[in-house]
Amino acid sequence: MPDYRLAALTLLAGGSLAVCAHAQTVPVPPSLMPQTPPEVRSAEPVDNSSIDAQLFYQLLVGEIELGQGEAGSSYQVLLDAARKTRDERLFRRATDVALQAQAGEQALAAVRAWRVAVPSSIDAQLYEVKLLVALGRGAETVEPLRATLGSVLPSQRAAAIASLPAHFARSTDRKATAQALEQVLLPYAEGRVVDEPSASAVAAWVALGRSRLAAGEPQRALDAARRAQASGVNGEAVALLAIELMPVQAQAEEVVTTYLAAAPAGSATTRSAVRLVYARALAVGQRYADAAPQLEAVTRDAPQFIDAWLTLGALRLELKRPAEAEVALREYLTRIESAGEPAAAAELQDEDAVTPTQRKTQAYLLLAQAAEQRRDFKTAEDWLSKVESPQALAVQSRRASLLAQQGKLDEGRALIRKLPERTPDDARGKLLAEAQLLRDHKQWDAALRVLADANQRYRDDSDLLYEQAMMAEKLDRLADMEQLLRRVIALKPQQAQAYNALGYSLADRNQRLSEARQLIAKAVELAPGDPFLLDSLGWVEYRLGSSEQALRWLRQAYRARPDAEIAAHLGEVLWVAGERDEARRVWAEARARDAGNDVLKETLARLKVEL
Repeated sequence: MPDYRLAALTLLAGGSLAVCAHAQTVPVPPSLMPQTPPEVRSAEPVDNSSIDAQLFYQLLVGEIELGQGEAGSSYQVLLDAARKTRDERLFRRATDVALQAQAGEQALAAVRAWRVAVPSSIDAQLYEVKLLVALGRGAETVEPLRATLGSVLPSQRAAAIASLPAHFARSTDRKATAQALEQVLLPYAEGRVVDEPSASAVAAWVALGRSRLAAGEPQRALDAARRAQASGVNGEAVALLAIELMPVQAQAEEVVTTYLAAAPAGSATTRSAVRLVYARALAVGQRYADAAPQLEAVTRDAPQFIDAWLTLGALRLELKRPAEAEVALREYLTRIESAGEPAAAAELQDEDAVTPTQRKTQAYLLLAQAAEQRRDFKTAEDWLSKVESPQALAVQSRRASLLAQQGKLDEGRALIRKLPERTPDDARGKLLAEAQLLRDHKQWDAALRVLADANQRYRDDSDLLYEQAMMAEKLDRLADMEQLLRRVIALKPQQAQAYNALGYSLADRNQRLSEARQLIAKAVELAPGDPFLLDSLGWVEYRLGSSEQALRWLRQAYRARPDAEIAAHLGEVLWVAGERDEARRVWAEARARDAGNDVLKETLARLKVEL
């Protein structure tokens, strides 16, 4: 998928400085500054002692010492002053001096002195938690965590609990983190704390779920999400945890759908925000048919989420519904114009900031693609002409595709080749774009030559190797294909597509079926829920003679992604199983969306089926 479509859809730093003579130092990053949420700060601020002339002079000396590079002396002076005055600001300053000197143990000593002097200080308690995490001593966080939760008002405790996992974000021992939080939070989660609001139990289960997921325990994380939902407070935090779990625990989706199907407990905007996150998770898993209805609901219930219109348009294009895609994309442009550029920029929810002009560019490119799907090449060019950076690779690639569809493939290739190469990425992108253009127009030999040259230029580039393998497969050069794919697997053992491509190729040729199944199963393990991988799994089960298993996987794949190739496989298994009416229905749907699909046409011809 092109990049523009996807767009639509130091812990312990090295070195240390002794804070005091002969002290053991542990480096801690200067960025280690706790941010206590306002709602969980101490209910009653500590009265600060007055500073007399002698103390003022002492503090001044401490700051001067620090300015002259004497961090150890400065730390001792400030900590002594903090103990005398019980002033939280001075304890914080002494701790900060130690942190700036990369002296973790001395920072921890200052924080613990702070806690002794001001036992009710939540800032001190949370500071100690973060320091212990940074020092790799997560098991010691149990006591300050308990003190933190005991210090806040019951009405504020759910918010305090929800904030706890963030304090462990830099932990290098996720198992220890999960165990520490279990000790602290289970009494709240299981209702063993007297007169505790139910919201605290929900927050505790969600926090435990996040820590378990981070610790590599997805099944226990799912159990936490289910327990949270069963508590009777069906909140958005539970659903968001379940969405995080979906890529590794497919059953978590039931928690999400239960939340969305329940009677609204919060605002329509909040529920739509959850639905938008869910839709994006489905889209990442290539479950476009499932994601589109969720986005349609968002645009209906919360149309102020402007980006939902763009993503909906992109999904509809993937589903071969260009007219409906154009409706969503035009609405997206209208709303951007109505909101104005500052408002449109503020509305952006993604972490990757893009300007309103870039967002319009995405829409123009997608509208051009929609017109191209309808074979309205003039309208497609009109949309491309609106893009402010006409030399961009995405724009010229679309123009090249328009030319190729009008019998001008060489002109299209020349258009891509003329693009300037300001960086190595520019050159690499041009090679991939040219190869894709040739592939789209079944020029397998030419595409293979481009990719082979590219791989000489960019050694061990897994993307280029994968594409070269796919072209070798098209030319029936299976030994070359397997060698290239195994190289990709060696370079990127977590890349599901390489396992799938090799396994599917073997299954499709009825070769080494047991090995093919193992390869495809590995791909599904790495990317559960991907409909194309499920399609491959169904196809290899069919080749192995397990039609029932094959139908289960193929139906699941087709529901998630009604692609013509998946339809061809599902239809064939149904046909052979005697369910010929359903097979015809599936094939007819697929042909209506993508009549030119080669696998579909070959299947119908081989089985001598006329629709």
